[in-house]
Amino acid sequence: MSKTKIIIIGAAGRDFHNFNTTYRNNPNYEVVAFTAAQIPDIAGRKYPTELAGELYPNGIPIYDEKDLTKLIQEHKIDECVLSYSDLPYDTVMHIGSKVMAAGAKFSMMGAEPTMIKSTKPVISVTAVRTGCGKSQTTRAVVRALVAAGKKVASIRHPMPYGDLVAQKVQRFATIEDLHKHKCTIEEMEEYEPHIEMGSIIYAGVDYEAIVREAEKEADVIVWDGGNNDMSFYKPDLSIVVVDPLRPGHEIGYYPGEVNLRTADIVVVNKIDSAYPEDIEEVLNNVRTYNPHAKIILAASALMVDNPEMILGKNVLAIEDGPTLTHGEMQIGAAVVAAQRFGAASLIDPRPWTIGKISETFEKYPYIGTLLPAMGYSDQQMRDLEKTINSVECDSVVIGTPINLARFIKIDKPATRVYYELSEIGKPDVKDYVNDFLKKI
Repeated sequence: MSKTKIIIIGAAGRDFHNFNTTYRNNPNYEVVAFTAAQIPDIAGRKYPTELAGELYPNGIPIYDEKDLTKLIQEHKIDECVLSYSDLPYDTVMHIGSKVMAAGAKFSMMGAEPTMIKSTKPVISVTAVRTGCGKSQTTRAVVRALVAAGKKVASIRHPMPYGDLVAQKVQRFATIEDLHKHKCTIEEMEEYEPHIEMGSIIYAGVDYEAIVREAEKEADVIVWDGGNNDMSFYKPDLSIVVVDPLRPGHEIGYYPGEVNLRTADIVVVNKIDSAYPEDIEEVLNNVRTYNPHAKIILAASALMVDNPEMILGKNVLAIEDGPTLTHGEMQIGAAVVAAQRFGAASLIDPRPWTIGKISETFEKYPYIGTLLPAMGYSDQQMRDLEKTINSVECDSVVIGTPINLARFIKIDKPATRVYYELSEIGKPDVKDYVNDFLKKI
């Protein structure tokens, strides 16, 4: 009996996980290739044999998704498996139509078959879109667990942009660990806030191996999701964050609606910034699509280190990159801070962008009057630094979760902006976490 020939359509994260949990040691399938999208400079690499297993002595090549039709036809592919996230429903079906027109079956894997069961209780924090506020919600969960006397290990959705073998299992407990693992800006944005609060966070490529390591030092595992992807682990408590600044997206993006439908608790974040009618639309969708979910209303409490650097100034706002690109947001913490703290104007950085930063604006033209902190590679970081220092402004407002000035030299006054989850009413995250602990 011949093997079913597979292409996994991905973006360096969920695709590798689906392979590891479903295809790696399965002799009935041959994964011919991965295709890559969303993340710059992922295509052209290989998923190495050290991770792919003995059925793949030469590893598995990773191609650009634009070559999908050609790959299906050249390799006589039987099935293409969609394995990445934060896609509008029409994009999902455009990809599916391309696959089917080329002669292959188009499929998506369910969450449950790829969820690894931990020996420890798991709380998952996911969202319906990139940029809803997962990270601040995760931090609130971790603080509640620590306050209850529990040892916590958080595990972050993968961002394997470097040496995949070296990144198989990564543990971050100090700032030095970020340097040791040669983290990109995108990785540091997710790991550094955990380190600053004294919490341990794991990440990498092989999530079976990762959780087994984390279980050795934790009473509870917290899954810190990426984009709007589903949890890699079977959760005992599922918390999902929705965003009324993008009403309707909770039921219009893959696989965010899956998260919404399976949530135990839904956090409706940013209600301090959203219109009342948009909040109500989101609440109605939550009640319609998951009537059994408990609902927490929350604001993103905003703090600024040096507000005097904003008042009356012409400022450059720098925001989290993925939130602006495939997250499609046009504002973030820095823009909100500029508006609330009396900036004279927001400076459009596009006349000064260079290299990889210019390419980002070309690919995502709707970004607007702000600068995405793109740093998937050393070249992007260099181009980001040159762009920031070229922009003619009075000061820089940094809305990224990390301190950019720690590794990028900014030659003008700068201030950082922070967000933390601020629940409105009771029960709140801490109450629900304590109730959960009583049951385990």
